[in-house]
Amino acid sequence: MVRAVVVVSGVAVLLLALVWGFQRRLIYLPTTAPVPSAGTVIPGARDVELHTSDGLVLGAWLVPAKEPGRGITVLVASGNAGDRSLRAPLAQALAAKGMAVLLFDYRGYGGNPGRPSEAGLARDARAAYRFLVGEVGVPADRILYYGESLGAAVVTELAAEHPPAGLVLRSPFVDLASVGHVHYPFLPVRTLLRDRYRLTRHLAEVKVPVTVVYGSDDSIVPSTQSRAVAEAAPRLWRLVEVAGADHNSPALLDGEVLTDAVVDLADQVDKAP
Repeated sequence: MVRAVVVVSGVAVLLLALVWGFQRRLIYLPTTAPVPSAGTVIPGARDVELHTSDGLVLGAWLVPAKEPGRGITVLVASGNAGDRSLRAPLAQALAAKGMAVLLFDYRGYGGNPGRPSEAGLARDARAAYRFLVGEVGVPADRILYYGESLGAAVVTELAAEHPPAGLVLRSPFVDLASVGHVHYPFLPVRTLLRDRYRLTRHLAEVKVPVTVVYGSDDSIVPSTQSRAVAEAAPRLWRLVEVAGADHNSPALLDGEVLTDAVVDLADQVDKAP
């Protein structure tokens, strides 16, 4: 009996050690191969480089607005999977509505150097912001941040440091541990997590208008999580539910309800004194 308990305890410790060591492989699911040139995917887009504070050079695409442009640029922070080419339809849809778009890949994604982590992704988002403000010359009050799932946490932290004109959070979660507990209820996720992405903690410091968009049937980030984020926003502008949509449903990738929510926030920015 004692031996059985020792064996079971040993297996549990081994399992926890494996989860600790390999957890980032569960969180970050990049397409690591280089992406095509911007112009071959989105006519008129151009390849640009972002320089992080720890010395990495990241690839990105700058997509111009269709004329007549409205003088607003959307900084898009992707979710945890794929690369920026998967967000090309979103960029094209927003550009068609008169907004320029910056699509960038995090470290370790889309042929970029480095390995992803919470601190690393925060550096990458800051590099994207510096590029738009410092190199392109876009005023901060003409930039919208758009964050998809994990990217919602990334841009919320960025917004707390460098306020934009507005913030769009698509399928956001309260913090990563809350989502992890849903999918791995048998593990002490909150104790084990190295990258925590405490979105609502940073959101408390964000004083710009916030729009939250989520799917009612999201199987990855429960809709209750996204609604809780909306409730925590100091300046919630709109809460938009996409009926019947799962986490990666087309309606939440570049659908009309989603893009109209971005346009609506841009309209609010234009009306601001």
